Amino acid sequence: MNVLVTGAAGFIGSAYVRTLLAADDAVRVTVLDRLTYAGSTDNLPLGHPRLEFVHGDICDPALVDKLMADADQVVHFAAESHVDRSIDGAGEFVRTNVLGTQTLLDAALRHGVGPFVHVSTDEVYGSIDTGSWPETHPLSPNSPYSASKASSDLLALAQHRTHGLDVRVTRCSNNYGPRQFPEKVVPLFVTHLLDGRKVPLYGDGRNVRDWLHVDDHCHGVDLVRTLGRPGEVYNIGGGTELSNKELTALLLDACGADWDRVEHVADRKGHDLRYSVDWTKARTELGYHPRRDFTTGLAETVAWYRANRAWWEPLKRRAGRPGGTP
Repeated sequence: MNVLVTGAAGFIGSAYVRTLLAADDAVRVTVLDRLTYAGSTDNLPLGHPRLEFVHGDICDPALVDKLMADADQVVHFAAESHVDRSIDGAGEFVRTNVLGTQTLLDAALRHGVGPFVHVSTDEVYGSIDTGSWPETHPLSPNSPYSASKASSDLLALAQHRTHGLDVRVTRCSNNYGPRQFPEKVVPLFVTHLLDGRKVPLYGDGRNVRDWLHVDDHCHGVDLVRTLGRPGEVYNIGGGTELSNKELTALLLDACGADWDRVEHVADRKGHDLRYSVDWTKARTELGYHPRRDFTTGLAETVAWYRANRAWWEPLKRRAGRPGGTP
């Protein structure tokens, strides 16, 4: 069986590919990635006999059609995903996240490929004051990034409802772990602190996120691929809610730094206060449960960045912007 995985030179996609190759000897993996600033072939086991890497764009209809003709299933990670960048300019987010997804869906429909797992985000729900979103909650995105992801979710589900394509959508909470591009909050703060720099905390730091180890996310995605139902949405949560201020305190402690290394910066435009997903459906239908303890996972993540400076230093120079909190 050949699984086409898009965006797999990035953080989550590459973790999924490594997991898939290790878990199933009967699976071949074809990776399609444009290698934007956040992607690197260093994240992939390129010498693996069951892995093929294709450098290309999900918005290229001819290339996508060629690859889809040889695919049995699709796991679609490819996306522009940094909220601050989407606020500065939404065009690339619409192109990749909306038009790119539609290009993949059209090709999957032509070739009868499925399941097609569309990997999305909890940000499509908007902000929630109390409780947690179920999958049936109306979408109310507040940033250009989340709006583009909500659009792609609806396009994917429309292909199922209109044409019967086996589409399955996942919506995850905030990921962390090794090899995350250092513009996202955990690697940004850790690498800044390791360099003796200050870290930028948006506003008063009250914004709350649920944290999910990348290994648990990949486990959840594969459960959806293998056991999920066509046309369904599955939330994948981590079960650890922290305010940005609480997360900052943990990262300062892990790096041996004090609060004088924190710089309070102007809050992000349209900054959602709290995200929280209800993953009861994934637990009861698929047997999903986070397996990585947050305290241990965060300590291991910090240790990885401490030991792999040669990996992240060039990427920080490539990012070309200070980043911020989620």
